[in-house]
Amino acid sequence: MENIALVVGSTGITGSNLAYELIANNWMTYGLARNHRTPVAGLEPVTADLLDPESLEQALKDISPTHIFFTTWMRKETEEENIRANGAMVRNLLDALSPKKSVRHVALVTGLKHYLGPFEAYVKAGILPETPVREEHPRLEHPNFYYAQEDEVYAAADRDGFSWSIHRPHTVIGYAIGNLMNMGITLAVYASICKETGAKFTWPGSEAQWNGLSDVTDAKILAKQLIWASTTEEAKNQAFNVTNGDVFRWKWLWNRISDYFGVETDGYGNSIRPLEKEMENKQEIWSAMAQKYQLKEENLNRLSSAWHTDLDLGRPLEVMTDMSKSRTLGFTAFESTENSFIRLFEKLKAEKIIP
Repeated sequence: MENIALVVGSTGITGSNLAYELIANNWMTYGLARNHRTPVAGLEPVTADLLDPESLEQALKDISPTHIFFTTWMRKETEEENIRANGAMVRNLLDALSPKKSVRHVALVTGLKHYLGPFEAYVKAGILPETPVREEHPRLEHPNFYYAQEDEVYAAADRDGFSWSIHRPHTVIGYAIGNLMNMGITLAVYASICKETGAKFTWPGSEAQWNGLSDVTDAKILAKQLIWASTTEEAKNQAFNVTNGDVFRWKWLWNRISDYFGVETDGYGNSIRPLEKEMENKQEIWSAMAQKYQLKEENLNRLSSAWHTDLDLGRPLEVMTDMSKSRTLGFTAFESTENSFIRLFEKLKAEKIIP
């Protein structure tokens, strides 16, 4: 039976890289987004608003996907609003497709916030999760829109009889422009500004993150796990962590990144120095750089998501992810984290996003 994929959030880091992987594996692939600003070759675009059921029904009327890959989310002011909006997005999509009875598997991408909770949980309440994080860890008591998204998938699976998988990456590293959470491009832009101005490449995070062990998830590794779980019987109806498979300390990787860009490193001092504050007045510098080097994107806000980088690097604990579950079931894809960053930087240069 033909595999027909619907990638929800196909312009993001996860969705676009997944679309490339699916098309390379000869899947018929549709990509749903509100704005198809950077089309993927071979992807059939679907334009719809996930919060508008009528828009979804109209956009999907001639599409009967066998596999849904839900890779997007909406950022709101409070977690309660996040829960309402992001839960509704999943529910509306699966409700729109329910009458077709075509869906065989739904894969949902969430993240380590499933285990770590909101930032205030361990800063204000002093609740530090146990690491390495494992899939069997129970849900936290704090409100979390990831839980709402999962519950919508479970409810629809019970109703419609499809299998499901949940995927929990750490920070995703990969190419995408205009993404809400993009540490790789954020650091590349920051390092490029440091090189242009002669400033030091200053560590913005905590002492625990600087010295502790960490891991990240290459978007290509995540794409491979999504396809593996949706086509492997033993992997169905389960949740999986997903990272590159190596671990590192940021004090090592930060120096490797600074060496690549040819800038001087300023490591952890005596306090956190947020990158969001460092970047808030850099639009004029970036505009001048964009003109000088004929870069494609002059709007710094479409490239930098410093707020997200600050949340990740500001955690007061080291964060590692256990990969035993999917490894035991046969998922063996691996990537060097240094290679993930360098490959991204090379693509950003080739695409004229950074000098």
